[in-house]
Amino acid sequence: MNFLWPWLLIFLLIIPLSIAVYIWMLRRRRKFAVRYSSLSLIREALPKSARWRQHLPFALFLLGLTGLIGAFARPVAEVEVPLSRTTIILALDVSRSMCATDVEPNRLAVAQDAALAFVEEQADGTQIGLVAFAGFAELVVPPTNDKEVLREAIATLTTSLGTAIGSATLKSIDAISEVNTAVPPSGLNLQTDETVTELAENYQPDIIVLLTDGANSQGPLPLDAAQQAADRQVRVYTIGFGTDEIPEMVCTQAQLGGDVFNGRFGGGGFGGGFGGGGGGNFGFGGGSFGGGGAGGSW
Repeated sequence: MNFLWPWLLIFLLIIPLSIAVYIWMLRRRRKFAVRYSSLSLIREALPKSARWRQHLPFALFLLGLTGLIGAFARPVAEVEVPLSRTTIILALDVSRSMCATDVEPNRLAVAQDAALAFVEEQADGTQIGLVAFAGFAELVVPPTNDKEVLREAIATLTTSLGTAIGSATLKSIDAISEVNTAVPPSGLNLQTDETVTELAENYQPDIIVLLTDGANSQGPLPLDAAQQAADRQVRVYTIGFGTDEIPEMVCTQAQLGGDVFNGRFGGGGFGGGFGGGGGGNFGFGGGSFGGGGAGGSW
């Protein structure tokens, strides 16, 4: 234990000084009683239990004074608190196949609406990040509790060529690792790397919510990336959009934007602070997802 104002502890010297004064006063009073009165004989005749009671008020005074001085010194202690907050990463597919109109108005718009609804339903302080992916994955918003930043980022996403679901999963793991040091970054072999931190028994796993039409075309294999997430006790919930029909591809001008390589991927980049964790749920099209550990799909 440490003290913010340890110099105030010097006032504890008042305690032994008070005891010395108290003893001196008792002796002086007894001497006076023997010299001028016979009440000392009555006092000696009293039971011993009655004797210590006369000192009880002074003892309580010293105890209270000690506590008061200790409180003024501002004691502080460092306590290791197990991680009990959940970080959620929304990994949203912005490949051109998300322009398919087999769901109205198109897959991307539906995915954006679902992501926005999910963000709105989370408790204040929940850490949510956003990863957008097409031919490669990009961390658009690091985990933050600023819902306005998340809403703006989700609403201004634009599409590009390719679909790298595995890359999105690995990028999400790395984003979680930046917040939660108990989660190793992607690429480490957890079977041989001795630097991996053991997770606490009451550890609440972080979550990746993958919103995609499922048409992977490049990058690391999604199953390999999912295994890395499982090795780190990161839960991955996949939410699919689309049907088996061969749909028409129609995206709005805003959704088409520019190419990912000219900086338009993610609306120019978004950042945010870090906050707490939490849960929540939302429903869409008959399905639901729970941010605290339960999942669902469409």
